Amino acid sequence: MRVLVVGAGATGGYFGARLAEAGRDVTFLVRPARAETLAHAGLKVEGPAGNLHISEPQTVTAADLAAGKAGPFDLVLFSCKAYDLDGAIADVAPAIGPETAILPLLNGMRHLDALDARFGAERVLGGSCAIAATLGPAGEIRQMNQLHTLTYGERAGGRSARVEAIEALMRGVNFQPRLSESMVLEMWEKWSFLATLAGSTCLMRATIGDIVAAPGGLGFIEALMEECRAIAEAAGYAPRPNVADNTRKTLTAEGSVFTASMLRDIEGGARIEADHIIGDLIARAPDAAGHPMLDRVYTHLKAYENRRAREAAAKTQ
Repeated sequence: MRVLVVGAGATGGYFGARLAEAGRDVTFLVRPARAETLAHAGLKVEGPAGNLHISEPQTVTAADLAAGKAGPFDLVLFSCKAYDLDGAIADVAPAIGPETAILPLLNGMRHLDALDARFGAERVLGGSCAIAATLGPAGEIRQMNQLHTLTYGERAGGRSARVEAIEALMRGVNFQPRLSESMVLEMWEKWSFLATLAGSTCLMRATIGDIVAAPGGLGFIEALMEECRAIAEAAGYAPRPNVADNTRKTLTAEGSVFTASMLRDIEGGARIEADHIIGDLIARAPDAAGHPMLDRVYTHLKAYENRRAREAAAKTQ
């Protein structure tokens, strides 16, 4: 099975590198500058699951694909940020063949609409991942803890020949793959969790433990969690009781240093996925549903985006 990983950043680069480590046929779709870096220094992974150096990773650029130099591929992994999705779709289109399966690892649900519209819903699987990783100054991928799971499945549920082929592809890799027969439900469960985590830690600019220790902090997190849960339930994907219980324990733990990666992005002045994680969740709420906590979070995040855009524009003048 020929695999194309869209991007070689912290997420796609990590899972792609681990697949290549296991001998899989993996190619990375990257920009020319990243291709040059990888050709010179290779693809490096550092972290608790073991260091890895792929000296000559296979790469292609959008121009290569447009010229027909590679593809079609059997499986395409989308691991980009949501705000880069439109460009990634345009770049990868020449690599999509009649039998290509598309596995997106983005958060939320909004990306499915865009992928379905461009490639057809029959090609697009459900997927999610959990990993804490970042790019180092030399382009190396730094895994920050032991968490490295990748979940995939048919959006209609059950099993199919293609997801079983992906399951075979994943055997023996140095991360935790899992075929889910309730993939869309799991995507909603992750979305509800992430929206609560990002919403609370970004709004408060603090860890979960610091928020819980503050007056009214626990109540705020619980109210935000309930708004997210209610929207998921209205969509037909209420979190399972054990998942809801684990979510509450994780997001209300005293002394926890847990924060969302979105907070790290804000602190670094980077772009964020405000519309995809919070805005789209609000948009999917029933008309009668109240979501004052989510509204407050969304206003805060959009204000950050507006300030960032204004400052970027001022630098170009």
